Amino acid sequence: SQNQPGVLHKFKETLFSTLSSEELLNSLDSFHAREDDVFLVSYPKSGKVYFNHISSLLCFNGCQENIPNAEITLTSPIELGDVSKFEELKMCCKRRVIPTHLSYNMLPVDIKQKQCKIIYIVRNPKDTAVSLFHYYRDNPNLPGVETWAAFLELFLKGNVVYGSWFDHILSWEDHKNDKNILFIFYEEMKKDLSKSIKKITTFLGINVSESEINHIAWKSSFKEMKNNAAKENCDPHKTICALTSNKNLVFRKGAVGDWINYFTSKQKRVFDELFTEKMKHSELMITIWYFDEM
Repeated sequence: SQNQPGVLHKFKETLFSTLSSEELLNSLDSFHAREDDVFLVSYPKSGKVYFNHISSLLCFNGCQENIPNAEITLTSPIELGDVSKFEELKMCCKRRVIPTHLSYNMLPVDIKQKQCKIIYIVRNPKDTAVSLFHYYRDNPNLPGVETWAAFLELFLKGNVVYGSWFDHILSWEDHKNDKNILFIFYEEMKKDLSKSIKKITTFLGINVSESEINHIAWKSSFKEMKNNAAKENCDPHKTICALTSNKNLVFRKGAVGDWINYFTSKQKRVFDELFTEKMKHSELMITIWYFDEM
């Protein structure tokens, strides 16, 4: 049931997994960022997995070309663990690529002051809700949920892990035009991965050839990543999600438009009304609607 004890806790009005300790969340502002850190940000189940793979591949690519600081470490999420997390990150001597699901307001202040590069990934909220519903059902680190209808109600109220999708995306959209932040759409990556990789390489200032971009796109295709996840699942040192270390849970379908198989017409209407209300001042609204109709 939703009241499953000890799985989630509230911090600053937002639900977090107990895998993110309160003392760590409380001390986020003591995190020391480095100028060359790269942060991969998304709401849960928005396809951050893509970025973890693409960034690793791009940086390894860079190593071959002897680009300075190209050797990287993909760390576990900044909010995962307890306060020893910052010591662990400090020990990292390579360039750090750090994933997180934090909203902009909770992001450590030093990241903002140093203007570290940040990639924020947006996914259609209906697909996100469906994906998060399955995550809740399959992930022992999240509360059990009986039905899709019950989960959707929680999602719309923001009573899910990391809070309201709307609040999360709007907190980041306020900074969409900051020169150190790149917004990218999950659906865009599914449609034309090479084009998205090009955007990311340009943003990160990495030189790669057309053929390398195509190779990276193939390596980062959902099917290929899912196969690799199955192989890598036994590696306990690579946790890319703050909610589970099981990579098979991180990958589900990755489908665009799968929400249509879950939403009743009434649920769609209720969702769309709330979406229109919450996103009325958002420039992202039109792009999200466009992907909704695809």
